Amino acid sequence: MKLTSILFFCLLQLIALSQPVKHSFVCTDYTQGKVFIISEEGKAIWEYPATNCNDVWMLPNGNILFNTGNGVKEVTRDKQVVFLYDSKSEIYACQRLANGNTFIGECNSGKLLELAPDGKIVRCISLLPDSVDGGHAFMRNARKLDNGNYLVAHYGLDVVREYNAGGKVVMEFPVKGGPHSVIRLPDGNTLVACSDHNGEPKVVEFDPSGKIVWQVLKNDLPGIELKFMTGLQRLPNGNTVMTNWLGHNQFGKAPHAIEVTRDKKVVWVYNDFSFVQTLSSIQLIDKEYNPILH
Repeated sequence: MKLTSILFFCLLQLIALSQPVKHSFVCTDYTQGKVFIISEEGKAIWEYPATNCNDVWMLPNGNILFNTGNGVKEVTRDKQVVFLYDSKSEIYACQRLANGNTFIGECNSGKLLELAPDGKIVRCISLLPDSVDGGHAFMRNARKLDNGNYLVAHYGLDVVREYNAGGKVVMEFPVKGGPHSVIRLPDGNTLVACSDHNGEPKVVEFDPSGKIVWQVLKNDLPGIELKFMTGLQRLPNGNTVMTNWLGHNQFGKAPHAIEVTRDKKVVWVYNDFSFVQTLSSIQLIDKEYNPILH
């Protein structure tokens, strides 16, 4: 390779490295009770009211699926409600499944539900006896897995459990401090966001044996303090995007969202406090990660 070509290549690399990372995303603001779509420039380009919103997805058709404190809604971009479920139980988890059904985790009732598009309940797994109220802290985010099992973050019990289709525990990870969100990674590891119950908010990754293989602790990131970790997304490049909930009198004291590399280098933060108060969940919608939406 000629020297001029090498120099040109190096210049391109330096230019690329000097460009700030930008993300567009959909997010929930738990305190304000709103769902937002945020542009790459960091501005709100769409919003919708959603009490105690904690979980959100932009679906392949461009609609937004989210929880509403005691229910779940799917709303079109012109703000028409096309799916609605209401409950007496608090709800913090929802997920659109590949078959078109919607998974919902009911907190107080301890029920894992699957609803058909017409709203009919087609599956119900009870993690508690019908007469028992699990209370406000029984579960936060939960997910149905590709293997048919369910991952549940038992916020008040300091444990993450995987249940099979019959409701039997098949895997368990103790997570002190209040596990809030949990996702199963493609390699079989489990990523957990932990709250501030014991003063040590963190994001921790377990292998299938329960061994911690990666984590970001409260003060691991220079100049950034983790406050109450909620939403999670592992990117194809291995980076982790996580939301840093700023409730409990922490507003403005840390970024809303952070992207870190495997070696804990911060490559992106979202810290606009002008209209977002407590960002509680996030899904990147960049073309790179969600090309079907573009």
